[in-house]
Amino acid sequence: MPKWSLLGLILFGLMFNVADFMRFDLISGSTKCISDDIKTNSMTVGKYSVVNLNEGVPIPDSHMLTVRVSSPRGNTYHNADHVDSGQFAFTAVESGDYITCFWAPEQKPPGAVTVEFEWRSGVSSNDWSKVAKRGQIEVMEVELKKLYDTVISIHDEMFYLREREEEMQKLNRDTNAKMATFSFLSLGVCLSVAGLQLWHLKTFFERKKLL
Repeated sequence: MPKWSLLGLILFGLMFNVADFMRFDLISGSTKCISDDIKTNSMTVGKYSVVNLNEGVPIPDSHMLTVRVSSPRGNTYHNADHVDSGQFAFTAVESGDYITCFWAPEQKPPGAVTVEFEWRSGVSSNDWSKVAKRGQIEVMEVELKKLYDTVISIHDEMFYLREREEEMQKLNRDTNAKMATFSFLSLGVCLSVAGLQLWHLKTFFERKKLL
C-alpha cells in the first residue's frame, strides 16, 4: 500500500468516531429507542444513568427505567427492569441496526426523566486508559496501538461496505432481469392481442364478402 494511502487512512481514523454520548428527557409513560449500525464481530459497550437533579436525595421509584438492547433479528442482549443506571457489553454476531429502548413508568401528573446514555462500538469501545495502566507502557505505544486498531477497523469497514455494494448490485441486476422479462411478456401479449384483432377483422370482412 502506498505511504500516502496509509497516511490517509490513519488521518481518517483519527477523525473516525463511533462513540455516541447523549442526554435526553424521557416523558413518563413513553418510550425512546436509539439505534446503531454495528457490523459482525464488533465489540460494543453502553452505559446509562438517570440524572439526579436533587443531589443528596435518592432517585424516586417514579424515575426508574426499563432498558432493553436487541439485535436486528430481535435477540435480547441486555434487559433491566426498575433501574436508575446500568451498562452492557457484547460482541455483535450479526450485522445491522441494534436498538436500545428506554421505558419510563407513568406518573400523575406526567413528568420527565433525564437520562445520560453513552454507546461505543468498534475501536472506541476499548478502554485505553486501563490498557496503559495494566501494561505500564508508554503513551506513544498506546497511541500506535490505537492507530493500528483504527486502521484495521477501517479496513474491515471497507470490506463490509464492499459486500453491501455487491449485494445492492446483485439486487439491481435481478430487478433489471425481471423488468426485462416483464417487458418481453407485455410485448408478447400486445402482439398476440393485435394478431387476434386482425384475424377477427379479416374473418368479419370475409363473412360480409367485403374482401
